[in-house]
Amino acid sequence: MQGTEPSDSELLRIALEATKNSYAPYSRIQVGAALLTESGKVFTGCNVENSSYGLSICAERVAVFNAINSGERKFKKIAVINSEGKGMIPCGACRQVLAEFSEDIEVITLDSNNRIVKYKLSELLPHAFRLGEG
Repeated sequence: MQGTEPSDSELLRIALEATKNSYAPYSRIQVGAALLTESGKVFTGCNVENSSYGLSICAERVAVFNAINSGERKFKKIAVINSEGKGMIPCGACRQVLAEFSEDIEVITLDSNNRIVKYKLSELLPHAFRLGEG
């Protein structure tokens, strides 16, 4: 992505667009994520469900894995939303995956009044697991 960094509302719009690729026949909740890297690139993800529920994957992790696959390791922001335009907060597994790369990443979503809200990941996961830390 060239030029200026996308606004929070633009990241949410990109995440909303990503919900169109979601595969959610079981929950019927289509989720999209837009991950902004330190280099200014945006990677998207959508949730992909499986009839063996444990094999499903959330939109946030898909976005992270897409970024990692492209050589990115430093993240600034992630926007998360569902196909109905409702805000979503990352689940615990997604929080832990995000924390692997940046505890300071900003999580952007919408509140119940459709206002943009932002959290630092460290607020949502104050005691992230760290291998070797006790």
